[in-house]
Amino acid sequence: MLSLVCLCAQKVVSDHASLRRALDSIPRELYPQLFTAAFRDRKTLVLQDLVQRWPFSVLSFQELLQGDPGQLHPNPSRVSTQSVILGVMDYLGDAKSRERGCRLRLLDMTGAQDTVLEQGPDAMSLWSRTVTLAKACIDLSKRCRDEATQAAKRRRGHGDSPLAPSTPIDFVEVKTDLFVNSTSYSVLREALQASTHGPLRLRCRDLRAEELSLRSTVGLLELLNPAGVRQIDLRFNNLGLDGLNAILPAMVKFGTLRSLKLPYSNIDVRRLTPDMEDAMGKFAALIGRLRSLKELNLGSSRLSGRLRQLLGSIEEPLECLELAFCFLLPADLYYLSRSPHISNLKKLDLSGNNLSELLLPPFQQLLSTVSSSLLYLDIMECKLSDSALSSVLPTLCCCTRLRYLGLFWNPLSSQGLRTLVQNCVRLRELQLVVYPYPTDCYGDDPDRGTPYSPLLDNAIDQEKLTQFSAELQEMLVWAERTPAAS
Repeated sequence: MLSLVCLCAQKVVSDHASLRRALDSIPRELYPQLFTAAFRDRKTLVLQDLVQRWPFSVLSFQELLQGDPGQLHPNPSRVSTQSVILGVMDYLGDAKSRERGCRLRLLDMTGAQDTVLEQGPDAMSLWSRTVTLAKACIDLSKRCRDEATQAAKRRRGHGDSPLAPSTPIDFVEVKTDLFVNSTSYSVLREALQASTHGPLRLRCRDLRAEELSLRSTVGLLELLNPAGVRQIDLRFNNLGLDGLNAILPAMVKFGTLRSLKLPYSNIDVRRLTPDMEDAMGKFAALIGRLRSLKELNLGSSRLSGRLRQLLGSIEEPLECLELAFCFLLPADLYYLSRSPHISNLKKLDLSGNNLSELLLPPFQQLLSTVSSSLLYLDIMECKLSDSALSSVLPTLCCCTRLRYLGLFWNPLSSQGLRTLVQNCVRLRELQLVVYPYPTDCYGDDPDRGTPYSPLLDNAIDQEKLTQFSAELQEMLVWAERTPAAS
């Protein structure tokens, strides 16, 4: 339910003409509420006017759009986001805004949700937001250059020196997350070059780059302002060790870099030549030079037996380690359970590693060591059977701070999942369990020769599954817990 202030703000922004006439007399303290209401109701013209006259130095999406639950749709719409950007452009192009005492210096667009599942049909994706900001940056820089050229001509016409100093450029910094691929690379590169001294200056917090060449990736990193870069996510770039070793030196300047994601980078230690051994050592050393690193994702790399080498150069303990489908060996997990990184580890992803046989004992030891800090555990598609899971449960139940448990695509039966729920209800902070369809809920009995496959959703016996889901619901209600997710 909206508050009285929100309802009043909604009424005020419904009439653009009246609001525009009254803007000069509206107290600055009301601007945030009016902005929120206009954004929610997609009052594009109102938004542009409010941003153009914004009376504060900072306009933050995180603060204004997600401050009070229920006030605003959590997924900023495309038209509203575009209107905010246009408002900033109007502000920078209007000298009267500064004469009125407007003083916007920072537009913080971080915090807007961007996952596919969270977006509504009219939401603005991170890729689209990146391109829109880039084009705005380029357009404003061109305007600025054109105005400077005209001013120089006027000075020459009055006999002044063409090198006489002009009025300093007013500027607004835009703190944002950026998503770039081969389609949008050129426009973002031009925007970053223009924003160095232009009126709209991009400041990246999290960078996600997909399917870029080595040269493009290095060029992009060199153009980023190092202040405030928190995460770099390079995926599907097929860089290999040599490519990564060419890129990592460009990241050392990012002193605040906390998260590095390098999934699908085409690393395979099983095929290392002597030259590649040197490259592997260099890669490990370069990772160690990222002094603020707390999160590392090397998913889908073949790292068998190399965790000690890769993680040993990282001095500060990691908080998040993602090693999905990395073909790990027992020695890797034994090392990890004794490494300094285990002391603060909050998120661990071992999906796709076979934890049912040789890796089971070291996995249990690892789980025991990390039990006091672990919040998120993903062991999807790890070939965990009922018996393997049963042996892990006592240790798992010692992870008293666990909030998420991912078990999807493991061959677990209804009885195995019942046992899991009976034990996990004791974990009071556990909020979400993602479990597979029970093997005995498939139409064909696996005991008669039909192999279990999580991809055969059309073979599910819906009657059995409904009955099983009802049983789980009853167990959770009895334990005074909300239903688990499937």
